[in-house]
Amino acid sequence: MYSFMGGGLFCASLGNILLVVSTVTDYWMQYRLAGAFAHQGLWRYCFPGKCYMQLESIAYWNATRAFMILSALSCFAGIITGIFSFAQFSTFQRFNRSFAAGVLFFVSTLFVLLAMGIYTGVTVNFLGKRFGEWRFSWSYILGWVALLMTFFAGIFYMCAYKMHKCQQLAVNR
Repeated sequence: MYSFMGGGLFCASLGNILLVVSTVTDYWMQYRLAGAFAHQGLWRYCFPGKCYMQLESIAYWNATRAFMILSALSCFAGIITGIFSFAQFSTFQRFNRSFAAGVLFFVSTLFVLLAMGIYTGVTVNFLGKRFGEWRFSWSYILGWVALLMTFFAGIFYMCAYKMHKCQQLAVNR
């Protein structure tokens, strides 16, 4: 049980770091503009030598930002719950912290999936046609890797929960 929780905690910690780095960096998309490569993130767009804040309130950027922030927050809450699940001193018999941590990691996965799906759909269908030569960049890729990490953290914690339930049933017989 503890090995599943340790693996889940490792995946979740790595996933949360990747979520934060992906959200705050400016390399979601790179494109060629006026003969030079420019890049943009969720908060700024940069031309060679100069970066500007994205002041426009465009719905897909706002949705992507919001879902990435919610994903990082729910992953962090899952990490805290997962740490507390190592000490099973719960006074509630029906409440299991491993289960709660697993649910929080799956919620985090859902939020990052929504963020990445929205950004991918709009970029491919709108911005990709606007800029002739473009590509997704490393911040974007870190978001997808974070999705996998939070998903596997949820799997590990659900396995720990099931193992704990099986041990309880064996003891109660």
